[in-house]
Amino acid sequence: MKRIFYCLAIFGTIFVGCNPMEDIYDGLDTSADPIVGTDSYTLTSDDYDALGLGFGSFDSEQQAKDSIPQLLEEMYPFWGEGSQVLVGYDLYIGSAEGVSDYTNADIYEFTNSDYATAGSDAFGFYPDVDATNEIPAILDAQVASPVEGQIVLAKYDQYTEEPEVGLADLVSYNFAGSFEGWTVSEEFGGDEVWTSQSGYVQGNSYFGGQVANTEWLVSPTIDLTGESDLKFQITQELDYAGDASLLKIYVSTDYSGDVLAATWDEITLANPATGDMASSEDYDFSAYDGQVVNVAFRYESTDSDAARWRIESLKIKTLGATGDTNSKGEYFVYTSGAWEAVEGVYYLSSNDFDSMGEGSGQPGQYDNFGSSIPPDNYLPTFLELTFPYAQEEDELLVIYDYYSSSSGAQIRGNSYMYMNGVWSGHESVVSTTLQFGFEDGVWVPDNTIRYTMTPGDYATIVAELGSVYPEATTSMENYGNMDRRSGNPAEWTNAMVLDAISVVLDELDPSAEEEQKYIVTIDIYNGSNGTEDFAVIKMGGEWVYQD
Repeated sequence: MKRIFYCLAIFGTIFVGCNPMEDIYDGLDTSADPIVGTDSYTLTSDDYDALGLGFGSFDSEQQAKDSIPQLLEEMYPFWGEGSQVLVGYDLYIGSAEGVSDYTNADIYEFTNSDYATAGSDAFGFYPDVDATNEIPAILDAQVASPVEGQIVLAKYDQYTEEPEVGLADLVSYNFAGSFEGWTVSEEFGGDEVWTSQSGYVQGNSYFGGQVANTEWLVSPTIDLTGESDLKFQITQELDYAGDASLLKIYVSTDYSGDVLAATWDEITLANPATGDMASSEDYDFSAYDGQVVNVAFRYESTDSDAARWRIESLKIKTLGATGDTNSKGEYFVYTSGAWEAVEGVYYLSSNDFDSMGEGSGQPGQYDNFGSSIPPDNYLPTFLELTFPYAQEEDELLVIYDYYSSSSGAQIRGNSYMYMNGVWSGHESVVSTTLQFGFEDGVWVPDNTIRYTMTPGDYATIVAELGSVYPEATTSMENYGNMDRRSGNPAEWTNAMVLDAISVVLDELDPSAEEEQKYIVTIDIYNGSNGTEDFAVIKMGGEWVYQD
């Protein structure tokens, strides 16, 4: 009750203090009777995000020890000395052997001319083309000076149906989880306006309030030599804009790295951006037929007008074949002077992701996995459906696109084995725990174990120390506790209690490591029945009281 009355007394002054709530908190934190608590807590995805770990795990135990205390400070602001929290977290222990050879492999993305050399049109292999047979010749022509053992991920598109002649994508940028090679150029202000999000790039200058900034996002060089009858299309969304004219789409034929030194032509669309993600019309881009250009998005804001501009994709089109395509990838290794397809490795295609669901929060939405879309939630079922005749102990390396809010787009993978009728992945992430204690005003990793003595422990003490402390152990045997009355013939002094604790812990935990800590709770009698805690630590092979 002491603490309750103390709090009420403070609330009684709430209308006369300058900052009453702050006074209350300060009083709680420094009172003579601080809160001493124990708890267990498992980190959530929000906790990892708050720590800048968008991939949802720690890389090492030391990283967990260094990072978790800052969360505990916020969660338990009024807990005092002796408090403990057991924290559950995920620890990344590494991919299965060999996976990194493929996740870190060189990547070759097929160009329009590559498809043409294989007898297809400029936008993908035809449905009846065996891409695996065609790829080695293209890699021979395109990969300069390959070395023995070099691994390349060949990424290409393949039509899933016979294409039809019409407008087709000549240049396509899909901004889901990537800037796609575009660069940010600052004109005014120091804030990070353009950012890469999971489904688009975003220009936004709201940082707790509207802030004046001007920042460009400029494309790589786009070579349109030999192309004609070009069209331009953008898929975008605009929210919270007071003056939409502050946001512009530009094209330049003389850009060389300085946005202010280049000549820019503005693109004015008949279907400008609105509050819904939507595609523009096929804008006449023929003024740039056969030229080398750069496209730029210029975001400008003021202290009273800071829109949110989201751009999902941009396409430059020309007359050609169109049809649904599957974005695929295959691994090839250079061995004995030739490129050979790698067996036992499967790269997930866009259609594979789509088969796992295309709705919000599903893999097919952006054709990738992520911390909120864990691959192990989907891949065992996917593999079962894709490889229905798998045999016991069949093993497959599965490689896939992954998006992390902290690290952006990545390629990850894992090894899966078919055992007892189920595909199971190598555990690259394990769940484990760390205990933290509040010491000297801060949360620190703590190996303290709390233990309450049992009747059996008291019997062990009587048997071991009966001849050393006959009166004290006789009382213990009769009453099942330790007499702590000072000067009483049966008194257990602090030194005697330590001897008793040592007897119990040497039997309970004989292999305890150096500096292992315990808080042992003992039944006592000091005029009335109660309990008392004793903090001990193993030092030099002996149990001693903690300082």
